[in-house]
Amino acid sequence: MTATAARAPYHPDLADLELVTVLHALGDPVRLEIIQALAGGAERPCSDLHGVGGITVATLSHHLRVLREAGLTRTRVSGKHRFLSLRLAELEQRFPGMITSVLRAGAGPAVQAEPMVQAEPGAQPR
Repeated sequence: MTATAARAPYHPDLADLELVTVLHALGDPVRLEIIQALAGGAERPCSDLHGVGGITVATLSHHLRVLREAGLTRTRVSGKHRFLSLRLAELEQRFPGMITSVLRAGAGPAVQAEPMVQAEPGAQPR
């Protein structure tokens, strides 16, 4: 095994992606922000993400690992540098519409639903 092969990051196969794991990874606001930053389609160096969410580099590294191991991102190693990309086409194939819906929902301000009010018996609907 070469040194490069030993350092190659783990990426789960498409068939092995589990919805619960993907949704868990997307459930963190910082990780969602990272995914939104990668959604433009272009591969980006990890250093572009320093400062995302006001977190430290060590915490960023943890979040990037969670996203990669969940199958959301692909990491390419080139010398001392790492480049990230969103596995958008693969995710759309595995979970049609899910990632685009999450990206769309996460792009705008959070919308809170109005609380349901129970009508009194005999009351007319508004």
